[in-house]
Amino acid sequence: MYDGDSFYTLGLAGQAGLLVLSLFLSIGTVWLAWRLSRRARWITRALIGLGVYVVFTWISPQVYYAYYLQIIDGLPVQWVVRWPPELAVAIVEFTFTGRFSLAAHGRGILGWMCILVPLAFGRFQPPVRHH
Repeated sequence: MYDGDSFYTLGLAGQAGLLVLSLFLSIGTVWLAWRLSRRARWITRALIGLGVYVVFTWISPQVYYAYYLQIIDGLPVQWVVRWPPELAVAIVEFTFTGRFSLAAHGRGILGWMCILVPLAFGRFQPPVRHH
């Protein structure tokens, strides 16, 4: 299904590291979307979630490039983030109408999670235990 995806050019350790990095970034991004929006009304929660997603799609290429610098010899140290953030690219990936790759589809799923989690758990307050 994803034949030719750059993920498959990495060795097993590189793939595992990329998966772990992606998992941590995804959990952190969804948590941030929830945390920033948890006291807002539902439409504001959705907009905050979308905003967090757009910032993630803007900044994350640099994080991933830093990872690739560690595992691929000979890559030049460079800034890969473009200015300003490309909202159109984020929306294309959010709607699954762009490139057919693991990364694009992963970002699309993350975009939905950044909106759905704050909507579903927006006003959730963990119970406070008193000792």
